Amino acid sequence: METKKLEQDARWEEYAQLLIQVGVHLAPGQNLVISSPVECAPFARLCAQKAYDAGCREVIMNWHDDALSRMKYLQADESVFEEVPLWRRHFFNDYALEGTAYLAISASDPESLKGVDSGRVVKAQQASGKALKDFNRLQMQNGFPWCIASVPIPSWARRVFPQVPEEQAVEQLGDAIFRSVRISGDGTAVEKWKEHLDTLARRKEKLNALRFRSLHYTNSLGTDLTVELPEGHIWEAGDDVTLSGREFVANMPTEELFTSPLRTGINGVVYASMPLVESGNIIDKFRFVVKDGKIVEARAETGEEFLKAAISVDEGASYFGEVALVPYDSPISNQKILFYNTLFDENAACHIAFGEAYPCLEGGQRMTKEELKARGLNDSITHVDFMVGTADLSIVGTTQDGQQVPVFVDGNFAPGL
Repeated sequence: METKKLEQDARWEEYAQLLIQVGVHLAPGQNLVISSPVECAPFARLCAQKAYDAGCREVIMNWHDDALSRMKYLQADESVFEEVPLWRRHFFNDYALEGTAYLAISASDPESLKGVDSGRVVKAQQASGKALKDFNRLQMQNGFPWCIASVPIPSWARRVFPQVPEEQAVEQLGDAIFRSVRISGDGTAVEKWKEHLDTLARRKEKLNALRFRSLHYTNSLGTDLTVELPEGHIWEAGDDVTLSGREFVANMPTEELFTSPLRTGINGVVYASMPLVESGNIIDKFRFVVKDGKIVEARAETGEEFLKAAISVDEGASYFGEVALVPYDSPISNQKILFYNTLFDENAACHIAFGEAYPCLEGGQRMTKEELKARGLNDSITHVDFMVGTADLSIVGTTQDGQQVPVFVDGNFAPGL
């Protein structure tokens, strides 16, 4: 990404402003950590400038690079993946404990770790999960404002648009990202997002009023899955609130309404409707067989080794932590683009996540892990979303008094929701 191109297109400045004003909703005097690929440095600097313009106390950069990560996983000593340096633990945990805002720029080659030993990846995930437990816990419980967003890079753009020259592919991916986050270059993105969040909030209220006991998913791929929901569960939308009461938007884009399932209350079979990019590898055409909440069988036509590794990071990785509702008719889905990036693909279709549960219970943000587990929520060091929504997806909810209510009909919310 070139600085000159950012300067020539006003949409990039509007995007950076949106991420600071609405995404992390930075407060004057607050610190901001920006995690970014080195390839995205010009946009990261633009975000930093917008943060300082908003009264940021300090912008702290956390740079990373696909090429160096690949070298490390292929050639570093095996012991490296079993430990996390002390400085890195302090970097993430300490800033999280201080309430520092966190902006992650998500842009990577979907196959950056192709050919890497999956065992090394699992070891690194396990070590990171243990070492950064304060950061992970506070992020899941909204202890600090955080936002994940994306900008195009050549390796990612070539995967999404393989039929055009690289420069054109990057431009097309940039245009697709702008459409996904409601940016048209006229300076109205912040107002558009306020309207969008209001719409999600109204639908969230309707779902919470129904007080479902369970959801039943079916479609022509073969999905036939029953998901029980814990007593006292609540539906959440794209706008979150920190423990201190400050609103933020964790994902840009976001089209979802989500809640946490009962850990031991999922049964049946579920088929993925899109490829999953996990740990630098593409996993495609996969399905899970689930019994009493646990994945007892995992099959994939592509990347099965990495799928099985992903659900074995710890005990909780083979259970589920989130169910999310996303209409098939959405600004992202309607572009008919497979982004090979979960941030976008999960907002093009209903999805489910295996691993850690969000504290989607009444008063859940202030509960301890032990309290959340006692209420039936899953605990894990991982959280991986995969897409299950299709044009013919049906979801029927059963209320506490046994009434059956259509939630999704032909891939979209049922009339009245």
